[in-house]
Amino acid sequence: MENGNSTKTLETFCVLICAFNEEEQIGNVVRSALDQHPNEVIVVDDGSSDATAQIAEECGAVVLKNGTNQGKGASLNRGFKRVHEKQFDAVIVIDGDGQHDPAEISRFLDAYRRTGIPVLIGNRMSDIQDMPLVRRYTNRFMAWVLNRLVKIYVADPPCGYRFYRSDVLPFILSAETRFAFEFDVLVHAAVRRIRIDSVRISTIYNRKRRSHVAPIQDAWLLFGVVKHHFFAARKEAEAALKVSR
Repeated sequence: MENGNSTKTLETFCVLICAFNEEEQIGNVVRSALDQHPNEVIVVDDGSSDATAQIAEECGAVVLKNGTNQGKGASLNRGFKRVHEKQFDAVIVIDGDGQHDPAEISRFLDAYRRTGIPVLIGNRMSDIQDMPLVRRYTNRFMAWVLNRLVKIYVADPPCGYRFYRSDVLPFILSAETRFAFEFDVLVHAAVRRIRIDSVRISTIYNRKRRSHVAPIQDAWLLFGVVKHHFFAARKEAEAALKVSR
């Protein structure tokens, strides 16, 4: 693999959905995802106490159950293992809460077939009218941090609607188990010079729903990721300087 940047034909793809207590939305999300004709829809039920897993299975998804709530990062890693075992060419990740429109899966497939870029991130920032104010500033701040850290620009770094070509996954996976996982993945990809781009998607927010994001805890985890990569880059620079002397 040449930095994951050589174009490969997609013959198979799956949709991966991580869900925690999403019985109200998961049926519609799974059915809509199946309408896009993936080879498989995988739902990782992250220790739900409601009927999320049962409904997803009844609607046609392959369901993997976590015995306890382990976090989105852990659930994604479990789903990616299934992707590897089934040898799908690509995986499209969407959230199970109805805030991603599965009908837009085709936008990611079209973007890949047009560009060959192996990591594509949804971009909601072109339509922020319905986006909560705190989300707008969080997304912009994370975009700034990512740019400062690894010199790439992604407009909506926390967006969970994503396309990954499967052969790049081993090079970008993160040990983070929660919210910071998806940011860490972008850093790993950038460090390895794996190309990343954005795909415009709809901005959908249900203000009556309680978010699973824990602001203080997840902000601390994100800080830890940034700190780790900052010092790793600093050590690398210092080592290179010593070699050049």
